Amino acid sequence: MIEQGFVYSGNPARVVFGFGTTAALPEEMARLGTRRALILTTPAQEDAGQKLADLLGEAAVGVFPGAVMHTPVDVSDLAADRARQIKADVVVAIGGGSTTGLGKAIALRTGLPQIVLPTTYAGSEMTPILGETSGGQKRTQTTAKVLPQVVIYDVDHTMGLPVALSGTSGINAIAHAVEALYAREANPVISLMAAEGIGALARSLPAIAQDPANRKARADALYGAWLCGICLGSVGMALHHKLCHTLGGSFDLPHAEAHTLILPHALAYNAPAAPEAMARLRAVLGADPALALFDLGRAVGAPASLAALGMPADGIARAVDLALSNPYWNPRPLERDALTALIQRAHAGAPPLAA
Repeated sequence: MIEQGFVYSGNPARVVFGFGTTAALPEEMARLGTRRALILTTPAQEDAGQKLADLLGEAAVGVFPGAVMHTPVDVSDLAADRARQIKADVVVAIGGGSTTGLGKAIALRTGLPQIVLPTTYAGSEMTPILGETSGGQKRTQTTAKVLPQVVIYDVDHTMGLPVALSGTSGINAIAHAVEALYAREANPVISLMAAEGIGALARSLPAIAQDPANRKARADALYGAWLCGICLGSVGMALHHKLCHTLGGSFDLPHAEAHTLILPHALAYNAPAAPEAMARLRAVLGADPALALFDLGRAVGAPASLAALGMPADGIARAVDLALSNPYWNPRPLERDALTALIQRAHAGAPPLAA
């Protein structure tokens, strides 16, 4: 029974999902009326970009293999200049959140449409959110100008995703859906997607850790990541995402791994103020959702602590200061001592406090 009113706004995007769907790229470019693609990758995925260039033939006018974590402003400016120089009329990004972020940054600067082919479970391809880093701080904005027009989910691109990255990338996606459940803008449509997405990933990630070639689990994980991405793009995020942006931008910690380590603790922090969200989470994760997420991180071989990621112990106080400055809305008020304890536990690799 719906006891309260709500507002739901769906973000416009075309999604193509399945095995072998990369073959649809030329057709999707044609649907957009575009003929000159700049293909984006990280340095490590340049070969994947070149394969797309081979598929597109003359419609590929350049490959920019310079995407890096946290979308540094100087890299975004350089890539946007490249797009202008070669007169690209569409950006095609193949990769994870770093490559997707670069495509969004180019779109913001140039107005070019985007086609994204995700190779991880990050989910940012479904969002109008862009985070860019400059001067050691990550600044995030939400604007329809950066929402990709087309997302091609090809499960084949995730079959070779290393087990460790599969796990942390998938838990990163789960984080979007967890926070959507207690978001200020929470609504029944997004809550249904969130629970479905969390359930799909919680089932599939341990199966992938056991057998990385499990096609059913890979498809289930990408399906869950898509749903979680919709959640991220449809409602506001809270403490967890604020902490992860702070830690990533200020200490250059790897994005997915930071999400994996912080999520159980952020959920435990907010649990007393989010009873409805916790009830939905118990239905898919069990009696103690925060501990279940902590255990899931261990099951997929994620790093054990923020210390293991390279965060110095003397950075905890700075992280708390940054989290308290310009804070995101959160269901539970932010308290310095409690936040300090939260980050200390994540830094040490301790389990979350009991909700």
